[in-house]
Amino acid sequence: MSDELKNRIAAQLCVVVHPSVAAFAKRLAENAGARAALFYGSNLRTGELDGVLDFYLLMPGPQKERIWPLVSYHEWRHDGADLRAKAATMSLEKFAQAASGSSRDTTIWARFVQPSAMVWHADEVAREEAIEAIGGAAKTAARLAAALGPDCGSEAEYWRALFQATYKAEFRVEKAGREDSILKLNRAHFDGLLPAALAAQEVEFTETAQQICVNRAPEWRRAIVSWWDKRRRFGKPLNILRLFKASTTFEGAGRYAAWKIERHTGVPIEVTPWREKHPILAAPGVLFKVWRSRRGK
Repeated sequence: MSDELKNRIAAQLCVVVHPSVAAFAKRLAENAGARAALFYGSNLRTGELDGVLDFYLLMPGPQKERIWPLVSYHEWRHDGADLRAKAATMSLEKFAQAASGSSRDTTIWARFVQPSAMVWHADEVAREEAIEAIGGAAKTAARLAAALGPDCGSEAEYWRALFQATYKAEFRVEKAGREDSILKLNRAHFDGLLPAALAAQEVEFTETAQQICVNRAPEWRRAIVSWWDKRRRFGKPLNILRLFKASTTFEGAGRYAAWKIERHTGVPIEVTPWREKHPILAAPGVLFKVWRSRRGK
């Protein structure tokens, strides 16, 4: 990774977050024995503590589970506030591999080319490895953006082409124009990221104040598009497989579901030991309770 890109990534990851976010990340990471903790999502942008904080906990050693990450839900009362967090756990080694584009996964590099913050790290080695991994995500995303985008265009046009492609490859519903809101809300993050990431991997381009023109040799573009086509076909099946896995391994799923239901409907749900252990089996009864309660209003 070039010094320019590395310094840029390091500065972005050092963004100041709310002290309670840093404290929660430290608590979760140390309890899990993690190497580093990344904070991302809308709460990073807004600085608010409401809702659910999103963390990635990057673990030492090789990846143990074939289907990753493992997801867990946590609640913690800290400094007078009730905090909630969703933590995705995977090895730092596998995270870096996925970010580099060498695995079939599309979610890691597509997610972490967007803003994130390293809110905790075990030591300087872990910090450097996490920076390198996030830089890998930027390079992977930039290659695909250059291949799918226009011959010449604004930086936003390249990123727009990237996000339109990755959203179509994933099994989730996004509103039309979601890519535009990402670019608008994170303009400072993306401004200049594409040329820095392309230069770091010696992709030739010219840049003016108005546009970027990528020197896309036909064979280079074909190779990138072929690489993407293979991963695009696996996108939805992998998402579905992870959803099935999460339905049985999501630690704290019952408490998370109860909080979401009460937040959106106003109906409190008691999390019994059985509901905590069998959230899917408990769902019909919970939904009936919500229906009956709202019908009686």
